[in-house]
Amino acid sequence: MVDVNEILAAAEEKMEEAVMYLEDTLAHIRAGKANIAILDGIRVDNYGSKVPLNNVAAINTPDARTIAIKPWDKSMFRVIEKAIIDSNLGIMPENNGEIIRLGIPPLTEERRKQLVKQCSKEEEQAKVSVRNARRETIDKLKKSIKEGLSEDNEKDAEATLQKKHDKYIKKIEELMAAKQKEIMTI
Repeated sequence: MVDVNEILAAAEEKMEEAVMYLEDTLAHIRAGKANIAILDGIRVDNYGSKVPLNNVAAINTPDARTIAIKPWDKSMFRVIEKAIIDSNLGIMPENNGEIIRLGIPPLTEERRKQLVKQCSKEEEQAKVSVRNARRETIDKLKKSIKEGLSEDNEKDAEATLQKKHDKYIKKIEELMAAKQKEIMTI
């Protein structure tokens, strides 16, 4: 017998994953304020292996426009600076012998618009993922009728699925609105 709740739970899980991926992606888009998440993709060479930057240094934001990186090992200064310069951050590190500082420059109006477009693409990708999860689940439910699921149960499950779909689309739009506000705030 077909378990409708199991099918719906799998669909909701896919929709939740799409929202979580969008949250993570938006966190990595620089919005003019210092955010240590922009350093997540940077890996440094530590005794022959590539490790995340936060494994070799303490990272914090002393103010809204600065990221401070304090390496635990003094020999890591050059390696960390090189990794930051080689990354696609576009920020030049400043080293005073104790701490590496990254000054986050204010965004120009043109750059803000580019970032909003980039976020919009990510938003659309997340929405497509949610819609695909809904479509695949509807197909499963239709096939389940042949396996003994009543049409009434299938229609009820579709209605429930639509509510879940709407909830996740709304979450995506809220995330995007918040990020757009963050980017456009000077």
